[in-house]
Amino acid sequence: MLAAMPPSPSIRPPGAKPPLRDRGDACPGALRLHSAADGHLARVRLPAGDLTARQATVLADAADRLGDGHLSLTSRGNAELRGLPEGCGAELADLLRDAGLLPSARHERVRNILASPLAGLTANAPAQVRRWARELDGLLCASEPAAGLSGRFLFVLDDGRGELAGLGGDVSLVAEAARAGEPAGAAGTALLRVGDDPAALRIAGPDAPRAALAAAEAFLSAAAASGSGAWRVRELPDGQRLTARDVAARLHETGITATYPAQSPASAAPSSPRSATPGIVDGPDGTAALCVLAPLGRLTSAQWRLLAAVAADDGCGALRLTPWRGLVLPGLPAGAAAARLSALAAAGLITDPDSPWHRLGACTGRPGCAKSLTDVRADAAAAVTAGARLPTGEAADDLPAHWSGCARRCGHPHGAWVDVLATEEGYRVSVVRPAAAPAPDDTPAPPPTPAPPAPSRTP
Repeated sequence: MLAAMPPSPSIRPPGAKPPLRDRGDACPGALRLHSAADGHLARVRLPAGDLTARQATVLADAADRLGDGHLSLTSRGNAELRGLPEGCGAELADLLRDAGLLPSARHERVRNILASPLAGLTANAPAQVRRWARELDGLLCASEPAAGLSGRFLFVLDDGRGELAGLGGDVSLVAEAARAGEPAGAAGTALLRVGDDPAALRIAGPDAPRAALAAAEAFLSAAAASGSGAWRVRELPDGQRLTARDVAARLHETGITATYPAQSPASAAPSSPRSATPGIVDGPDGTAALCVLAPLGRLTSAQWRLLAAVAADDGCGALRLTPWRGLVLPGLPAGAAAARLSALAAAGLITDPDSPWHRLGACTGRPGCAKSLTDVRADAAAAVTAGARLPTGEAADDLPAHWSGCARRCGHPHGAWVDVLATEEGYRVSVVRPAAAPAPDDTPAPPPTPAPPAPSRTP
């Protein structure tokens, strides 16, 4: 059963030596399938989480024809197909290519671009980061060196509200608000950061996508010079870290002007990410967007088709996947939003911020993952049904909780979160907080009432 424990340290303790990579990463893609206990897995990269309704329908067709009839949403705003049979790779690739989801076979695993999902949909969320994401994707696919990036390398584009700035980007762009004296419609500026370097570079808005690509290529040069085989910026050895100064020199070589702000604004610094709240988002132009979440990040193909139909029939024909395993449907008439949200709720999607499924995640668990000790999804669902509270105290009530079937904790959130870990002795619960955050109270919390079930031992 669940047991209270002192808060966990960060998953990789500060100061720990980064790993020495002696091989390329094995991150799955749409062409490189991963063999799992429940069949093969394909991960389809969707830069900025963007999908047309037609593309979404193609993914549903692929899930029904080739997979297990479900789609999984990842913490990077991508989609996964599971239960794929041996030898289906060519057929899947043809489906995705015809739908415009494979613009470059050599770059398909490196198109890891997160962008604020509500950008352009509210008065205080400027739209330019969505445009930057599209431009960056095109630049990535045209760059020969960029094909050498790891499938784990991540670009994060934040619209200035800070909701994505703490998601662990290797290269991060944060849009800056228009400054006094700037004319309406000005292209604005962006702050660029690499890894954990606290320094930020100010870039002209039109240069932001090129600057992000140049920073990634500077990382590749640094990784090659270090001989570390690093997959991500944070893995570069001490003394050979990639800094803002290094990136500024690379930008100068490519003709991009970068300046150092007198003081790096707080919006450019990593912080605990904030998840989008499910419900209706009122737009500035009389339209509305719907924000929904998938229970434990999994959707049936029927739920997925319903989302695509709402986007096509009532919205602007587009869907946006979010880093919180949800979707945003923009462009609905304000008067139709409530009825469509009710229909999505009736179909089993999370539309209420007070839902017990909100902020709840889980790894694949058994039977899909042989390394898992239990069927964590079934256990998490049973805990929700039973109304169980995790033994963390009220201070952690607003944190996301993630159930893991083994110590790898695949898919866990960034920032502060509740770690529900299956062990041979049962579930152990602790609070994980970023190293820079104040240490929480170590006083053990009272036991949950009622208690969630012990891990199920699925054979």
